[in-house]
Amino acid sequence: MRRSGETMRLPPIEIALPPWVEDFAAAANQPLGSTQARMEFVIELARRNVDHDLGGPFGAAIFETESGRLIAPGVNRVVACNCSVLHAEIVAIMTAQRALGSFTLAAPGLPACELVTSTEPCAMCMGAVCWSGVRRVVCGARDEDARAIGFDEGPKAADWVRALEARGIAVVRDVCRDNAQAVLQYYVEKGGIIYNATSDVAQKPIEQRRRPCPHRKK
Repeated sequence: MRRSGETMRLPPIEIALPPWVEDFAAAANQPLGSTQARMEFVIELARRNVDHDLGGPFGAAIFETESGRLIAPGVNRVVACNCSVLHAEIVAIMTAQRALGSFTLAAPGLPACELVTSTEPCAMCMGAVCWSGVRRVVCGARDEDARAIGFDEGPKAADWVRALEARGIAVVRDVCRDNAQAVLQYYVEKGGIIYNATSDVAQKPIEQRRRPCPHRKK
């Protein structure tokens, strides 16, 4: 805590995917032509994130819709980086926009892009999808599957699919849902923490739950 009279020093905001994500993405460097193959990729991202104990059981990626080329992967970084907004979908969107040099994935000259996510987007990620520029969202596990293990998905409208479609964003649900759901259960079995803003872990003193955010090796 800053003492009276001391100069405020704001920490830099630095976000980096763990090195294993880049290695995994590089190993799958050929385009993934089918929707199922793309979902299997992000479910494996989610599972490996649990194995590495670096975040919640969620994975996502931005792909070129027509070719299946991977533009950017994303995994949940909330606890690892002490940042509540770093859900897998948002990390994937941010990384893709930086990779393509555009604040919107619908910019002229860019191919149509889609977000593939191991679990349906929460209320926050719904907003990010609207402004991201993706033209399609592909989901594995459902909102209720995440809520069933204790995650707070926020006040998302019941007709969220229709709301996205009204914006020209197609939605595909239940792709490999059982496999995606299994990762959520795997997280529970491994003792993964449920890090909602009002959860038990959030009530612990900061020094007892602070974890440094690992950055990419130079």
